Amino acid sequence: MKQINNNGRKYKEIDGKVAIFDYLRKKYVILTPEEEVRQGIVDYLIFKKNYPRTLIKLETGLNYNSLNMRSDILVYDNQANPFLLVECKAKDVKIDQKVIEQATRYNLTLNARYVCITNGVSTFCFEKNETSYLQLNSFPDFTAR
Repeated sequence: MKQINNNGRKYKEIDGKVAIFDYLRKKYVILTPEEEVRQGIVDYLIFKKNYPRTLIKLETGLNYNSLNMRSDILVYDNQANPFLLVECKAKDVKIDQKVIEQATRYNLTLNARYVCITNGVSTFCFEKNETSYLQLNSFPDFTAR
């Protein structure tokens, strides 16, 4: 089993599957390939980019065209407005136009300033302006607004 920078993580077996303790949701979750990427990005945002863990929410429900969907990672700013939306895919999923459109479609409802799409190998980040998205070179720094 591949470790994710451990960062104090605990693992256990649940029904024959490896589970990781998600310290944001405060429970064990099955370590699927997508969950491995999600937990790695959460660790990166907290431990490398210094995002406040209290402003990060995982699998946030949203409604788009009467469809119930879930965003993988949503970071809020200090005024509780969506700041960064992150769509995570398993490492073997190619980040293509369809995946980028999925994330920007979610953002029509959320209206986060930044949108990132990652499979843990390739990451694409964008800043939303009034008419389009501008591609960035990396995850944005967290700024208290």
